[in-house]
Amino acid sequence: MNDETHARTALLRSSTDSATRVFTTILTHSPISRTEVARLTGLSQAAVTKAVIPLVTVGLVDDTLDSRRDGLPGRPMAPVAIVPEAMVAIGVKVNADELIGVASDITTRILATERTPLVSHEPNDVVNGIVAMCERLQIALGALGPRLSCVGVAVSGDVDTDSGMVRESALMGWSHVELGAELGRRLTMPVIIENDVRALTIGEHWFGVGLGTSSFAIVTIGRGIGSGLHLNGEVVEGAYGVAGEIGHLPLTSPDRICPCGRRGCVEAVAATSSIVGAISQAHGRSIDIEEAVDLAHAGDAAACQAFGEAGAVVGTAIASLVNMVGPELVIIGGEAVAHFDLFEERLRQTYAEHVFGSAVHARIVVRPHTFEDWARGAAAAAIRALVV
Repeated sequence: MNDETHARTALLRSSTDSATRVFTTILTHSPISRTEVARLTGLSQAAVTKAVIPLVTVGLVDDTLDSRRDGLPGRPMAPVAIVPEAMVAIGVKVNADELIGVASDITTRILATERTPLVSHEPNDVVNGIVAMCERLQIALGALGPRLSCVGVAVSGDVDTDSGMVRESALMGWSHVELGAELGRRLTMPVIIENDVRALTIGEHWFGVGLGTSSFAIVTIGRGIGSGLHLNGEVVEGAYGVAGEIGHLPLTSPDRICPCGRRGCVEAVAATSSIVGAISQAHGRSIDIEEAVDLAHAGDAAACQAFGEAGAVVGTAIASLVNMVGPELVIIGGEAVAHFDLFEERLRQTYAEHVFGSAVHARIVVRPHTFEDWARGAAAAAIRALVV
């Protein structure tokens, strides 16, 4: 991290609440006029100008743009815009079998990517893998390497973002792993550990389909069933770092054992491992997800039942979520949306059966996410931690 990046980081971390609101508004709406910044933040023009001056001084914001259009009436507008490459972040998604990393500018535009297999789930091996990945990504950034300002790591499970502890991750087999502290000792910049779905939600809130939406939820279907919530303009973290864990709502039979070890969870029926487990048991042999999908498309009774049951319980879980918090939009993502056609009919049917009152107006849309998108969300979470 060079002196310029230190100065920019220090400014963001010491900003007042009003200055933070100005910066995040410029970041997510760039380019934008000061007048529009004032309208969106509720601040006076004078307060906006006061907040913009130091941002321009350290090179985070550019105020030299000219939006005049020949032949158009009205007063010319001089917008302000974020300087995307003023700071760089790294985001890492921890999967069961690999690490996926991206280096991004401050708008989370991806500048470099990296994938590497995990040698084991041992926390020390994972830490070593993340550190090595960050080193390679920084080299790949070339001249932008010294502008690297923060690292975000996204992990499935119960994550305490404040302390950097992964309290519990069924996917990784972890309990009370001090991931943030270990990485902080190895890396020379701020490190943020975040739940993977919440990180994805932060990315969508700032730079994706959630931008400009007052409330939305992301529901991810795949190895796990997760949910991130953005309500009344804020990403919901919960008092203890746990919010939106619909994968562990007890909506199925208690004889169904979840990968987390508990009984009756949504994931006990709808996680990929649960689906292929049910189909494998029915056929008396081991079946992977690709074959399970092929069998369902071919009309195999056991496969159709397993996917249908998964769709039904996820639809019920989404209805429960919508009934409780009332988002205007539900985004369904995750690796399993590649075969969403096998879930969709039962999911929408049970959702319609259980959603209450005017909550029925919430839109459900499907948005495929690559694992690089998840890593990009981790980068967004790291940038947000510097700013907010």
